[in-house]
Amino acid sequence: MKHEELSALEVSFNQLIDTLLDKKEDEQFTVRLSSERSQFTRFNHAKVRQTGCVADGWIELTLMQNQRSSSRQFPFTGNWEEDWLLAYQALQELREELPQLPVDPYLVLPSGTNTSREVHSGNLLADEVVVPTVLEQVAELDFTGIYAGGVVIKAYADSSGQKHWFSTDTFTLDYSIFTTEGQAVKGTFAGSDWNYEAYAAKISDAKRQLKLLSRPVKELPRGQYKTYFAPAAVADLLAMLSWGGVSEADLQQGGSALALLWRKEKQLSNAFFVKENFQRGLVPRFNELGEMAAPELPLIEKGVLVNTLVSSRTAKEYQKTANGANSYESLRAPEINPGNLRFEEILPSLDTGLYVSNLHYLNWSDRPTGRITGMTRYACFWVEGGEIVAPIENLRFDESLYRFWGENLVDLTNFQEFVPEVGTYESRQLGGSMDPGMMVNNFTYTL
Repeated sequence: MKHEELSALEVSFNQLIDTLLDKKEDEQFTVRLSSERSQFTRFNHAKVRQTGCVADGWIELTLMQNQRSSSRQFPFTGNWEEDWLLAYQALQELREELPQLPVDPYLVLPSGTNTSREVHSGNLLADEVVVPTVLEQVAELDFTGIYAGGVVIKAYADSSGQKHWFSTDTFTLDYSIFTTEGQAVKGTFAGSDWNYEAYAAKISDAKRQLKLLSRPVKELPRGQYKTYFAPAAVADLLAMLSWGGVSEADLQQGGSALALLWRKEKQLSNAFFVKENFQRGLVPRFNELGEMAAPELPLIEKGVLVNTLVSSRTAKEYQKTANGANSYESLRAPEINPGNLRFEEILPSLDTGLYVSNLHYLNWSDRPTGRITGMTRYACFWVEGGEIVAPIENLRFDESLYRFWGENLVDLTNFQEFVPEVGTYESRQLGGSMDPGMMVNNFTYTL
């Protein structure tokens, strides 16, 4: 998006907020904006199957009065006359609706005077060169995937005077490369600046794994195996903490997998650190109430739970102190600290066991004890004597985080990888996690 277009959207948004403030009666409101200008290109068999550009945007207006609240969502075009007509209609509907709604005892009203403005400009591929650039490295392969790139905007304003604007140029390429036998290597490539050399290195590594996948598949009996988890697999395990993990509300309501850690009945490995790190500028620091999270918030240090994610609503209900968490109290910019295991030491240190590149179908099998179930997927190998021997049949696992991040954690790699969010439901997702690989003893595979 050109600078002039981006500026026009910001001007239109600010004008909309000013008009809402002028029309405000004995009520309070919040306004959330999500907008994007994105190119989407879908590939299959190294050919373009679908491509196009999307210009999309919506605003959510929430009105609050007498401990009641309700919301309306409507399109945001950047044309102030059209946007104000929709906003005013929504405002009138909400005013009529609010008196009919029940009182919400834990409703949090907007407060404070936080303001921020972040504009992150990148160096993305021009629309017309996306296809030749992506396919140049994979023309002879069975390459499938989706490229999504462009500007994403998130903004917030409210009746108390808070206002935030966040825009960023980003791209993600989520791809799989298949063998003739149906095995696949999975990868992601993402950022704000397209790096030709880095992309070529990614595909070169995928080609190396494809050769290994052409070997006869080894079927393993269920049991416990020493396992190396690549950063993409670690990211999937970390994401489980957003669902009944680090949320203060889940802990208070008895539904958290970290309850044993919270009560200090268990401890994880001294080498295990998790934090929220907004300093990379990948996602906005502000939440749905315009509250700003700290640039960095430690959650687990040396295996001990030192902080949880506390929203203002949870803080009000349980007399806690809010720390800028979103309403879901989920991880937004998570990072696991690296360890000491060097890349060239991974296979020798593993010696005999499993090399797991990717996981899928994760779920809690027993949340109170931190047990997670899931399956291996894409480019997972059996290793003997520090050498990759064969790809494996998919295995289901069922294991407790108190074991694989606790007493069975051998080490974490001394490097991290950025594993991006690649979702496109409703809008293109931002952010991702920074993850090292990890070596684990006696990881339990059940099928």
